[in-house]
Amino acid sequence: MELKFILESLLFSAQKPLSPRELRDLLNAAAEQSEDTAVKAFKKLKEEELVAALEQLAHDHEAAKRSYRLTCIAGSWLFASTPEFSPWIKVLVGEKARPTRLSQPALETLAIVAYRQPLTRAEIEQIRGVAVDGVMQTLVERSLVEQVGRADAPGRPGTYGTTQQFLEYFGLRSLEDLPDADELRRIPLKKPETLVTADAEANPAPKEEVSLETAEAAPGTPAAAAAPESPAAPPTAPAASPENPATN
Repeated sequence: MELKFILESLLFSAQKPLSPRELRDLLNAAAEQSEDTAVKAFKKLKEEELVAALEQLAHDHEAAKRSYRLTCIAGSWLFASTPEFSPWIKVLVGEKARPTRLSQPALETLAIVAYRQPLTRAEIEQIRGVAVDGVMQTLVERSLVEQVGRADAPGRPGTYGTTQQFLEYFGLRSLEDLPDADELRRIPLKKPETLVTADAEANPAPKEEVSLETAEAAPGTPAAAAAPESPAAPPTAPAASPENPATN
């Protein structure tokens, strides 16, 4: 029995995506519970062999031009219907409520984190040119970004990176599938020269308003290189009048 057909049966019956490690554990468990030599033959299967079988199975399904494909998202494998059949499938299973769309500032910040991680809020602000506390709070709440460590710098500020949810949100197998963005990667970052008096997380800035009308874009789009927002103009002093004389 071919390995790819065993994997196909497991993924077809599974209620959730399965990673190569989970599939290998299933093969090992089946080998321990069975006396069949054909089943025991897959007990010590290498993960590389398993992934190669999955890739071959995905190629077979794509070549057959069926209504569904075997795909890998965020490191796990699953069967998914192709987009052109969505009008009929929505009628059958209903349409799930989509999460709130990300605003343009959120997408720009998320792109910076995705391509330059791990990095601190201060480093993100160097690239964007504006404060990102409010946007970062939104991305953390959406589980697209998380703190992954501490920087080796004065004050030990937190560093941030993308999450598994980020890969699922954009349908990526891994970060290697991100579009090329050499310009974003080449932007230099300066190390802080003075002691950081307080961690950014301790005194967050007012939350940046997130627009719900901005269309979604992939992290590698030109949005990441957009120009910084212009600062608000200072208020104009009131004109002098007899009731409101000017003061020195």
